[in-house]
Amino acid sequence: MATDIRLKEELPTVTDLLVETYTECSRLNHLGHEPLPSRDAVAEIVADLYEVLYPGYGKRQNLHIGNIAYYVGSIIDALHDKLTNQIARALRHELCEESPHVDCEKMAQPKAVELLRRLPDIRKVLEQDVDAAYRGDPAARTHHEVIFSYPGLEAITVYRVAHELYRLGVPFIPRMMTEFAHSKTGIDIHPGATIGPGFFIDHGTGVVIGETTEIGVGVKVYQGVTLGALSFTKDDDGELLKGSYKRHPTLRDGVVVYANATILGGNTVVGERAVIGSNVWLTESVPPDTTVVLEKPRLRLRGAKLSHEPLTYEI
Repeated sequence: MATDIRLKEELPTVTDLLVETYTECSRLNHLGHEPLPSRDAVAEIVADLYEVLYPGYGKRQNLHIGNIAYYVGSIIDALHDKLTNQIARALRHELCEESPHVDCEKMAQPKAVELLRRLPDIRKVLEQDVDAAYRGDPAARTHHEVIFSYPGLEAITVYRVAHELYRLGVPFIPRMMTEFAHSKTGIDIHPGATIGPGFFIDHGTGVVIGETTEIGVGVKVYQGVTLGALSFTKDDDGELLKGSYKRHPTLRDGVVVYANATILGGNTVVGERAVIGSNVWLTESVPPDTTVVLEKPRLRLRGAKLSHEPLTYEI
Protein backbone atom coordinates (compact mmCIF):
# COMPACT_ATOMS: atom_id res chain seq x y z
CA MET A 1 0.00 0.00 0.00
CA ALA A 2 1.21 3.52 -0.83
CA THR A 3 2.44 5.48 2.17
CA ASP A 4 2.82 9.05 0.87
CA ILE A 5 0.46 10.90 3.21
CA ARG A 6 0.68 14.05 1.11
CA LEU A 7 -1.09 12.35 -1.76
CA LYS A 8 -3.81 11.03 0.50
CA GLU A 9 -4.46 14.55 1.79
CA GLU A 10 -5.86 15.38 -1.67
CA LEU A 11 -8.76 12.96 -1.27
CA PRO A 12 -11.12 15.38 0.53
CA THR A 13 -10.72 17.78 -2.43
CA VAL A 14 -11.46 14.97 -4.85
CA THR A 15 -14.57 14.10 -2.83
CA ASP A 16 -15.80 17.71 -2.87
CA LEU A 17 -15.34 17.99 -6.63
CA LEU A 18 -17.17 14.71 -7.18
CA VAL A 19 -20.08 15.73 -4.94
CA GLU A 20 -20.43 18.99 -6.90
CA THR A 21 -21.20 16.94 -10.00
CA TYR A 22 -24.16 15.37 -8.19
CA THR A 23 -25.94 18.68 -8.69
CA GLU A 24 -24.54 19.50 -12.12
CA CYS A 25 -25.12 15.98 -13.54
CA SER A 26 -28.30 15.15 -11.66
CA ARG A 27 -29.46 12.57 -14.21
CA LEU A 28 -26.65 10.29 -13.03
CA ASN A 29 -27.75 9.97 -9.41
CA HIS A 30 -30.82 9.01 -7.44
CA LEU A 31 -30.62 10.88 -4.13
CA GLY A 32 -33.28 11.75 -1.58
CA HIS A 33 -35.79 9.22 -2.90
CA GLU A 34 -37.04 5.76 -2.09
CA PRO A 35 -34.68 2.96 -3.19
CA LEU A 36 -34.79 1.67 -6.72
CA PRO A 37 -35.00 -2.04 -7.58
CA SER A 38 -31.82 -3.92 -6.69
CA ARG A 39 -29.76 -5.57 -9.40
CA ASP A 40 -28.63 -8.23 -6.95
CA ALA A 41 -32.21 -8.92 -5.84
CA VAL A 42 -33.39 -9.23 -9.45
CA ALA A 43 -30.55 -11.68 -10.15
CA GLU A 44 -31.69 -13.72 -7.13
CA ILE A 45 -35.24 -13.72 -8.47
CA VAL A 46 -34.02 -15.04 -11.82
CA ALA A 47 -32.07 -17.80 -10.05
CA ASP A 48 -35.12 -18.76 -7.96
CA LEU A 49 -37.28 -18.84 -11.08
CA TYR A 50 -34.83 -21.24 -12.69
CA GLU A 51 -35.20 -23.55 -9.69
CA VAL A 52 -38.97 -23.85 -10.19
CA LEU A 53 -38.99 -23.78 -14.00
CA TYR A 54 -36.25 -26.43 -14.30
CA PRO A 55 -36.31 -28.34 -10.99
CA GLY A 56 -33.40 -30.69 -10.48
CA TYR A 57 -31.07 -28.82 -12.86
CA GLY A 58 -29.97 -26.14 -10.42
CA LYS A 59 -28.72 -25.81 -6.86
CA ARG A 60 -30.89 -28.55 -5.38
CA GLN A 61 -30.31 -32.09 -6.59
CA ASN A 62 -31.97 -35.36 -5.46
CA LEU A 63 -35.46 -34.01 -5.97
CA HIS A 64 -38.30 -36.49 -6.46
CA ILE A 65 -42.07 -36.53 -6.52
CA GLY A 66 -42.18 -36.97 -2.76
CA ASN A 67 -40.31 -33.78 -1.86
CA ILE A 68 -40.79 -31.54 -4.89
CA ALA A 69 -43.97 -29.87 -3.64
CA TYR A 70 -42.32 -28.80 -0.38
CA TYR A 71 -39.20 -27.53 -2.15
CA VAL A 72 -41.06 -25.60 -4.84
CA GLY A 73 -43.56 -24.28 -2.30
CA SER A 74 -40.78 -22.74 -0.22
CA ILE A 75 -39.28 -21.05 -3.28
CA ILE A 76 -42.66 -19.75 -4.45
CA ASP A 77 -43.25 -18.26 -1.00
CA ALA A 78 -39.86 -16.53 -1.12
CA LEU A 79 -40.47 -15.35 -4.68
CA HIS A 80 -43.75 -13.77 -3.59
CA ASP A 81 -41.93 -11.62 -1.05
CA LYS A 82 -38.97 -10.77 -3.28
CA LEU A 83 -41.12 -9.91 -6.28
CA THR A 84 -43.54 -7.82 -4.24
CA ASN A 85 -40.69 -5.84 -2.73
CA GLN A 86 -38.87 -5.19 -6.00
CA ILE A 87 -42.02 -4.44 -8.00
CA ALA A 88 -43.10 -2.00 -5.28
CA ARG A 89 -39.75 -0.22 -5.56
CA ALA A 90 -40.14 0.06 -9.32
CA LEU A 91 -43.73 1.34 -9.06
CA ARG A 92 -42.81 3.81 -6.33
CA HIS A 93 -40.18 5.38 -8.54
CA GLU A 94 -42.73 5.79 -11.34
CA LEU A 95 -45.47 7.17 -9.08
CA CYS A 96 -43.78 8.94 -6.19
CA GLU A 97 -43.61 12.40 -7.75
CA GLU A 98 -47.20 12.47 -8.95
CA SER A 99 -48.81 10.33 -6.23
CA PRO A 100 -46.48 10.18 -3.21
CA HIS A 101 -49.09 8.58 -0.93
CA VAL A 102 -49.91 5.59 -3.15
CA ASP A 103 -49.53 2.21 -1.41
CA CYS A 104 -47.08 0.65 -3.85
CA GLU A 105 -46.83 -2.65 -1.96
CA LYS A 106 -50.60 -3.03 -2.32
CA MET A 107 -50.26 -2.44 -6.07
CA ALA A 108 -47.23 -4.72 -6.37
CA GLN A 109 -48.53 -7.85 -4.66
CA PRO A 110 -51.26 -8.71 -7.23
CA LYS A 111 -48.70 -8.33 -10.02
CA ALA A 112 -46.27 -10.62 -8.21
CA VAL A 113 -48.95 -13.24 -7.61
CA GLU A 114 -50.19 -13.03 -11.20
CA LEU A 115 -46.68 -13.71 -12.49
CA LEU A 116 -46.47 -16.76 -10.23
CA ARG A 117 -49.86 -17.92 -11.54
CA ARG A 118 -48.48 -17.78 -15.08
CA LEU A 119 -45.43 -19.97 -14.38
CA PRO A 120 -47.19 -23.26 -15.29
CA ASP A 121 -48.08 -21.86 -18.72
CA ILE A 122 -44.54 -20.50 -19.15
CA ARG A 123 -43.18 -24.01 -18.47
CA LYS A 124 -45.42 -25.45 -21.17
CA VAL A 125 -44.02 -22.99 -23.71
CA LEU A 126 -40.44 -23.58 -22.54
CA GLU A 127 -40.88 -27.32 -23.09
CA GLN A 128 -41.56 -26.52 -26.75
CA ASP A 129 -38.50 -24.25 -26.85
CA VAL A 130 -36.30 -27.01 -25.42
CA ASP A 131 -37.67 -29.53 -27.90
CA ALA A 132 -37.11 -27.10 -30.78
CA ALA A 133 -33.45 -26.77 -29.78
CA TYR A 134 -33.06 -30.55 -29.50
CA ARG A 135 -34.71 -31.21 -32.85
CA GLY A 136 -33.08 -28.25 -34.59
CA ASP A 137 -29.46 -28.90 -33.61
CA PRO A 138 -27.78 -32.17 -34.69
CA ALA A 139 -25.13 -31.56 -32.02
CA ALA A 140 -27.70 -31.76 -29.22
CA ARG A 141 -27.56 -35.27 -27.77
CA THR A 142 -30.37 -34.93 -25.23
CA HIS A 143 -32.93 -32.46 -23.93
CA HIS A 144 -30.88 -32.38 -20.70
CA GLU A 145 -27.89 -31.04 -22.62
CA VAL A 146 -30.01 -28.21 -24.01
CA ILE A 147 -31.23 -27.19 -20.55
CA PHE A 148 -27.79 -27.43 -18.96
CA SER A 149 -25.68 -25.70 -21.57
CA TYR A 150 -27.50 -23.75 -24.29
CA PRO A 151 -27.22 -19.96 -23.87
CA GLY A 152 -30.10 -19.45 -26.29
CA LEU A 153 -32.46 -21.30 -23.96
CA GLU A 154 -31.22 -19.28 -20.98
CA ALA A 155 -31.94 -16.02 -22.78
CA ILE A 156 -35.35 -17.25 -23.94
CA THR A 157 -36.26 -18.44 -20.44
CA VAL A 158 -35.50 -15.07 -18.86
CA TYR A 159 -37.30 -13.31 -21.71
CA ARG A 160 -40.48 -15.38 -21.23
CA VAL A 161 -40.72 -14.39 -17.56
CA ALA A 162 -39.74 -10.77 -18.22
CA HIS A 163 -42.32 -10.54 -21.00
CA GLU A 164 -45.11 -11.44 -18.57
CA LEU A 165 -43.96 -8.72 -16.17
CA TYR A 166 -43.82 -6.32 -19.12
CA ARG A 167 -47.42 -7.22 -19.99
CA LEU A 168 -48.38 -6.60 -16.35
CA GLY A 169 -47.07 -3.04 -16.60
CA VAL A 170 -44.11 -3.50 -14.27
CA PRO A 171 -41.41 -0.88 -14.96
CA PHE A 172 -37.63 -1.43 -14.81
CA ILE A 173 -37.58 -5.07 -13.73
CA PRO A 174 -38.38 -6.75 -17.09
CA ARG A 175 -35.54 -4.88 -18.77
CA MET A 176 -33.21 -5.55 -15.84
CA MET A 177 -33.93 -9.27 -16.23
CA THR A 178 -33.27 -9.43 -19.96
CA GLU A 179 -30.14 -7.29 -19.66
CA PHE A 180 -28.91 -9.67 -16.95
CA ALA A 181 -29.38 -12.52 -19.42
CA HIS A 182 -27.77 -10.39 -22.15
CA SER A 183 -24.64 -9.92 -20.04
CA LYS A 184 -24.35 -13.69 -19.53
CA THR A 185 -25.26 -14.96 -23.00
CA GLY A 186 -24.58 -12.15 -25.47
CA ILE A 187 -28.23 -12.41 -26.59
CA ASP A 188 -30.29 -9.21 -26.35
CA ILE A 189 -34.06 -9.78 -26.33
CA HIS A 190 -36.28 -6.86 -25.37
CA PRO A 191 -39.04 -7.99 -22.98
CA GLY A 192 -41.64 -6.26 -25.13
CA ALA A 193 -41.04 -8.55 -28.13
CA THR A 194 -43.72 -11.13 -28.92
CA ILE A 195 -42.28 -14.60 -29.50
CA GLY A 196 -44.26 -17.77 -30.16
CA PRO A 197 -43.43 -21.23 -28.79
CA GLY A 198 -40.79 -23.49 -30.28
CA PHE A 199 -38.26 -20.66 -30.63
CA PHE A 200 -34.63 -21.73 -31.10
CA ILE A 201 -31.54 -19.51 -31.08
CA ASP A 202 -28.57 -21.55 -32.31
CA HIS A 203 -25.19 -20.50 -30.87
CA GLY A 204 -26.70 -17.13 -30.10
CA THR A 205 -23.90 -14.63 -29.54
CA GLY A 206 -24.79 -11.22 -30.94
CA VAL A 207 -28.50 -11.82 -31.52
CA VAL A 208 -30.60 -8.66 -31.08
CA ILE A 209 -34.41 -8.71 -30.98
CA GLY A 210 -36.15 -5.33 -30.67
CA GLU A 211 -39.12 -4.29 -28.58
CA THR A 212 -41.88 -4.53 -31.20
CA THR A 213 -40.59 -7.62 -32.99
CA GLU A 214 -43.22 -10.29 -33.61
CA ILE A 215 -42.07 -13.89 -34.03
CA GLY A 216 -44.36 -16.79 -34.85
CA VAL A 217 -44.27 -20.48 -33.96
CA GLY A 218 -41.25 -22.66 -34.66
CA VAL A 219 -38.83 -19.92 -35.72
CA LYS A 220 -35.07 -20.52 -35.74
CA VAL A 221 -32.34 -17.86 -35.79
CA TYR A 222 -28.57 -18.14 -35.72
CA GLN A 223 -25.81 -16.07 -34.14
CA GLY A 224 -25.44 -12.42 -35.04
CA VAL A 225 -29.00 -11.94 -36.30
CA THR A 226 -30.48 -8.47 -35.80
CA LEU A 227 -34.23 -7.84 -35.83
CA GLY A 228 -34.13 -4.08 -35.56
CA ALA A 229 -35.64 -0.74 -36.50
CA LEU A 230 -35.10 0.85 -39.91
CA SER A 231 -35.86 4.41 -38.80
CA PHE A 232 -37.14 6.28 -35.77
CA THR A 233 -40.08 8.66 -35.57
CA LYS A 234 -39.32 12.09 -34.08
CA ASP A 235 -41.55 14.73 -32.56
CA ASP A 236 -41.74 18.41 -33.56
CA ASP A 237 -38.65 19.15 -31.47
CA GLY A 238 -36.59 16.48 -33.15
CA GLU A 239 -36.66 14.14 -30.17
CA LEU A 240 -37.18 10.42 -30.64
CA LEU A 241 -40.70 9.28 -29.88
CA LYS A 242 -40.77 6.70 -27.12
CA GLY A 243 -43.20 3.83 -26.82
CA SER A 244 -44.13 0.57 -28.45
CA TYR A 245 -45.23 1.75 -31.91
CA LYS A 246 -44.35 -0.87 -34.51
CA ARG A 247 -40.76 -0.34 -35.66
CA HIS A 248 -39.32 -3.87 -35.72
CA PRO A 249 -40.00 -6.71 -38.18
CA THR A 250 -42.43 -9.62 -38.10
CA LEU A 251 -41.32 -13.22 -38.68
CA ARG A 252 -44.15 -15.64 -39.41
CA ASP A 253 -44.29 -19.32 -38.43
CA GLY A 254 -41.42 -21.59 -39.46
CA VAL A 255 -39.00 -18.87 -40.58
CA VAL A 256 -35.25 -19.60 -40.48
CA VAL A 257 -32.73 -16.74 -40.32
CA TYR A 258 -29.06 -17.62 -40.79
CA ALA A 259 -26.01 -16.03 -39.18
CA ASN A 260 -25.43 -12.28 -39.27
CA ALA A 261 -28.56 -11.46 -41.25
CA THR A 262 -30.14 -8.08 -40.51
CA ILE A 263 -33.89 -7.58 -40.87
CA LEU A 264 -35.17 -4.05 -40.24
CA GLY A 265 -38.41 -2.12 -40.14
CA GLY A 266 -41.88 -2.31 -38.67
CA ASN A 267 -43.45 -2.90 -42.08
CA THR A 268 -41.09 -5.76 -42.94
CA VAL A 269 -42.87 -9.12 -42.80
CA VAL A 270 -41.08 -12.40 -43.49
CA GLY A 271 -43.68 -14.92 -44.61
CA GLU A 272 -44.24 -18.45 -43.36
CA ARG A 273 -41.37 -20.91 -43.85
CA ALA A 274 -39.15 -18.36 -45.58
CA VAL A 275 -35.38 -18.76 -45.27
CA ILE A 276 -33.11 -15.72 -44.92
CA GLY A 277 -29.49 -16.48 -45.76
CA SER A 278 -26.36 -15.36 -43.95
CA ASN A 279 -25.31 -11.70 -44.12
CA VAL A 280 -28.51 -10.63 -45.89
CA TRP A 281 -29.62 -7.03 -45.28
CA LEU A 282 -33.41 -7.04 -45.56
CA THR A 283 -35.74 -4.02 -45.37
CA GLU A 284 -38.69 -5.27 -47.42
CA SER A 285 -41.25 -8.01 -46.96
CA VAL A 286 -40.71 -11.55 -48.20
CA PRO A 287 -43.49 -13.91 -49.38
CA PRO A 288 -44.01 -17.31 -47.74
CA ASP A 289 -41.80 -20.22 -48.83
CA THR A 290 -39.12 -17.89 -50.21
CA THR A 291 -35.35 -18.19 -49.88
CA VAL A 292 -33.37 -14.93 -49.77
CA VAL A 293 -29.60 -15.14 -50.32
CA LEU A 294 -26.79 -12.88 -51.47
CA GLU A 295 -25.25 -13.45 -54.88
CA LYS A 296 -22.24 -15.73 -54.81
CA PRO A 297 -19.18 -13.77 -53.67
CA ARG A 298 -15.78 -13.94 -55.39
CA LEU A 299 -12.68 -14.91 -53.43
CA ARG A 300 -9.34 -13.40 -54.40
CA LEU A 301 -6.29 -15.45 -53.36
CA ARG A 302 -2.79 -14.00 -53.79
CA GLY A 303 0.03 -16.55 -53.73
CA ALA A 304 3.61 -15.28 -54.06
CA LYS A 305 4.96 -18.62 -55.28
CA LEU A 306 2.19 -19.05 -57.84
CA SER A 307 1.86 -15.64 -59.39
CA HIS A 308 2.15 -11.96 -58.75
CA GLU A 309 -1.43 -11.57 -59.91
CA PRO A 310 -4.34 -12.39 -57.60
CA LEU A 311 -6.22 -15.61 -58.30
CA THR A 312 -10.00 -15.21 -58.49
CA TYR A 313 -12.46 -17.99 -57.73
CA GLU A 314 -16.22 -18.04 -57.79
CA ILE A 315 -17.94 -19.87 -54.94
